[in-house]
Amino acid sequence: MDYYIADSAVFIMGSGIEPHRIITIPSVVNELKSNEAAMRFDLARESGARVEMPEDDLREKVLQTANKTKDCEELSSTDIDILAKALEYKGNSVLLTDDYAVQNVAKVLGLEVKPVAQKKIKDVLVWQKQCTGCRRKFDSGDVCPVCGSPLKKRRKRKI
Repeated sequence: MDYYIADSAVFIMGSGIEPHRIITIPSVVNELKSNEAAMRFDLARESGARVEMPEDDLREKVLQTANKTKDCEELSSTDIDILAKALEYKGNSVLLTDDYAVQNVAKVLGLEVKPVAQKKIKDVLVWQKQCTGCRRKFDSGDVCPVCGSPLKKRRKRKI
């Protein structure tokens, strides 16, 4: 039986997925701000949706992969947890998310991804930072250590 690992977008936007096939994580519940999203979650939970904690060693693997793609600055703790949970069920699950950084890391991890309401990413990208002043390139940061100008995120290459 295949499972759906549900990001908060599933409960915010709604989906036609059978609740007993949904697995999510505790921190997703904290992201549900609207009454409608909270109600969708409660109904899914009453109908068999499961809430499980991710495994710590899988969180570490997700972080290592996110560091390689330079998506680590974009991912929240919830994003890392949902990726770890999807990795735990790899081969038997589909990750449901609209978050492009989550989709990018998921593809590198070999996870099956399905967007909820947005388009699916086409290419896996590796990011870098570029100074808006002197145009030098860096792996991370918000301010250029050379000239002090802001750094902007730029695509480095496709994988």
